[in-house]
Amino acid sequence: MPLPVPCYLEDFVIGERAVSGSVTVSESDIITFAKQFDPQPFHTDPVAAVNTALHGLAASGWHTASLTMQLFVTAGPKPAGGLIGAGVEQLEWPMPVRPGDTLHVEWETLTARESRSKPMNGIVTVQCTTFNQHGQVVQSFRPKLFVPKRPTTVAS
Repeated sequence: MPLPVPCYLEDFVIGERAVSGSVTVSESDIITFAKQFDPQPFHTDPVAAVNTALHGLAASGWHTASLTMQLFVTAGPKPAGGLIGAGVEQLEWPMPVRPGDTLHVEWETLTARESRSKPMNGIVTVQCTTFNQHGQVVQSFRPKLFVPKRPTTVAS
């Protein structure tokens, strides 16, 4: 069942899963991102990339992370106040994203607890896994989200 909009800490159910839409990554997307944010030959030069450890042009891991975030923000939970990160427990890129790959994200709610330092808020941990069109994992990401608790209404 989808989370309400906006959602609060109390709306997150441990074990709940969801899936995003998809995005296809072009060679131009990879090169443009890398020239600005990660200018290394295996991200910016298709010819030079062949003779590198990645054996061909590949998206920067930070590009993959950005695309993952785009898909998650677009299709994921919509906490009141926005999708605010409180940290990352794990981030891995087990295989490169190549030109023409189509990515989607699947996520699962792992934990949801009240914040120890800010009792009107909570921390939700989700496991986000980004897959290519072959079902191969290209990124594994476990963010902690800062989520408000549902406001209490005061009876008049």
